[in-house]
Amino acid sequence: MKQFHRQLQRYWIFSITGFILILLLIIPLRLAIAYYQAPQPQAILTLGAWIDREEFTAEFARWYPSLEIWVSSGSFPYMVRPIFQAAGIRSDRLHLDYRAVDTVTNFTTLVPDFKQRQFQHLYLITSDYHMPRAKAIATLVLGSQGIAFTPLSVPSNQPKKESIRPIIRDIGRSILWIFTGRTGAKLQPFLNHYFSQYHFGLR
Repeated sequence: MKQFHRQLQRYWIFSITGFILILLLIIPLRLAIAYYQAPQPQAILTLGAWIDREEFTAEFARWYPSLEIWVSSGSFPYMVRPIFQAAGIRSDRLHLDYRAVDTVTNFTTLVPDFKQRQFQHLYLITSDYHMPRAKAIATLVLGSQGIAFTPLSVPSNQPKKESIRPIIRDIGRSILWIFTGRTGAKLQPFLNHYFSQYHFGLR
């Protein structure tokens, strides 16, 4: 009986691993198709947190008057709207969304909106130090939905890029979302503690 349970456990492990590998192989294909079908970005997605990202976006959007702008959990509206108004951006182009609580949910909360509008290619704007993590998440979350992205980094005063720890954590959360529709946002404090205590010698 124990041997049967071990074999069943191995079967499930191999099955799940194989499914994940197949999915991860499909994502590059879906991205390639999206780039081919929509070689030019159809909208702008800015990951909020710092006002310089919104200032960069407003200036950049002036050159692309046909693109809608989505700012995910950025600065307060009373701070953001004047920036875009000063740049001559029409209010109907600007979408301020505050559902996201972190970088993973910056993407997952807006995927339904992008798919509803049939977007296949986005400009992705965030700070230079934050871009490696944003690209890793975007590849999985957006790529799994057939949405490509072109990254645009905002120069910052940060002396170095983020460590590998949050990137690995959020890759795991993105894969969780693909399979379950959940981001594990409520588990983030535990994950932060786990990775800092037991991985990479960080505390």
